[in-house]
Amino acid sequence: MPRNRSPHPLRSMAVVAAVVGVAGLALFSFNKLMPNSIKENVLGAPITIPAQYADLIKEATTRCPAISEELFAAQLHAESSFNPMAESPAGAQGIAQFMPYTWKHYGIDGDDDGLADVWNPVDAIHSAARMNCINRKLVKGLDGPRIKHTFAAYNAGVGTVLEYGGIPPFPETQEYIKRIFTNSKKLTWATR
Repeated sequence: MPRNRSPHPLRSMAVVAAVVGVAGLALFSFNKLMPNSIKENVLGAPITIPAQYADLIKEATTRCPAISEELFAAQLHAESSFNPMAESPAGAQGIAQFMPYTWKHYGIDGDDDGLADVWNPVDAIHSAARMNCINRKLVKGLDGPRIKHTFAAYNAGVGTVLEYGGIPPFPETQEYIKRIFTNSKKLTWATR
């Protein structure tokens, strides 16, 4: 009769220790190496609006009061995680991720220093609020939530939104809108 072999207890303990060790290393690496913005989104933690941008965001939303401070802040977070030096592989620049062509048409001098600079957060944030308001007017006649069409226009271009008669079927744009609305509920305003 064949004999039942029970697993060797040390071998079982070694396997468990290895699994726990790998999981611990993965969590440690995730915590140390991932940018806070990614951890916040993945872990569902609150997103803190940096103190240096809180008043600026509130001021810029007066250019387009139909878009709340929270939604606008969540949009900037979706664009760059509040990084004024962000540059995408596609060429979008600054905290509000303007493409150079778009900046030429929508960029304004938000701080009255005589220069409209995409890398200057004051200029870029005021320009993004202005662009949202212009896009909001341009998508007015479309069926569906105007605010979502406004954000889709910022992401995919107003011409694309008008061509599709609403939010285009691009996963990136659809995820962008979803991320803005989800993250707008997780925001906290930093204080100085």
